[in-house]
Amino acid sequence: MSESVRIVEVGPRDGLQNEPQQVATAVKIELIERLSDAGLRTVEATSFVSPKWVPQMADAAEVLAGLRRRPGVDYPVLVPNLQGLERARAADVAEIAVFTAASDAFNRKNINAGVDESLQRLQPVVAQALEQGLRVRAYVSTVLGCPYQGEVPLSEVVRVVAAMAEMGCYEISLGDTIGVGTPRKARAMLQACIDAVEIGRLAVHFHDTYGQALANTLACLEAGVRVVDASVAGLGGCPYARGASGNLATEDLLYMLEGMGFDTGVDLDALVSTGRWISGVLGRAPASRLGRVAASREERTT
Repeated sequence: MSESVRIVEVGPRDGLQNEPQQVATAVKIELIERLSDAGLRTVEATSFVSPKWVPQMADAAEVLAGLRRRPGVDYPVLVPNLQGLERARAADVAEIAVFTAASDAFNRKNINAGVDESLQRLQPVVAQALEQGLRVRAYVSTVLGCPYQGEVPLSEVVRVVAAMAEMGCYEISLGDTIGVGTPRKARAMLQACIDAVEIGRLAVHFHDTYGQALANTLACLEAGVRVVDASVAGLGGCPYARGASGNLATEDLLYMLEGMGFDTGVDLDALVSTGRWISGVLGRAPASRLGRVAASREERTT
């Protein structure tokens, strides 16, 4: 396997979408540009969802219009349906992401549809995006547990992942939405998916509710995965999973990857600085360990 790892930065979308306070468009643009300037090659910029349900993303078109797009960096956007796809195309995007869950109960709470109906709804979205020359990434949530039904059968996870691959999604991100996974379970889930889809098309996305995100990521790296989702400063969470804390912090992931000898192309100091900056804008301390270490060192020298 390659000794490089691609980090998919989800902070500007997954991280900011649940913020209780409105984040200014200019701040979102600066965050995305700081992240791309730090060397991240994939920065999920925003989402074209209904402003009624996700008001933080109401300025999606304005964010993309004001963004200085760096050559060699992908700026995918999340779209839930054909209307979202139309809005994304009008904003001149090159890549979209679609989402579903392996849990019937979670899908019904989230989009008022079961797994099968959710897949049926996504088919025309993916097909039309591919016809228009867009790259399509998929998120599959609740791969290690659901807040409503508990355990999610591995067979269901594999079935949904295989369906997204069959639709033509170039990459499928496996999400532990409520952060209940542990390393052995995470690795077993990944191995089951590898039996259906080649590992080069799989990514992992762990929430850190129980402090297991880095350990789970390590287990999957050892199994061969080379794409990991993370959020600067550990921003984010899940609005449909009470008590689920933020995503794996990009800074902490990068520190581990560098220590293991993986190449990422990302500047750790710049990333830590960005995490501290956006946390300050939001009025709180960074959730990342590296952000806290940097703050502590600064306090000792002042």
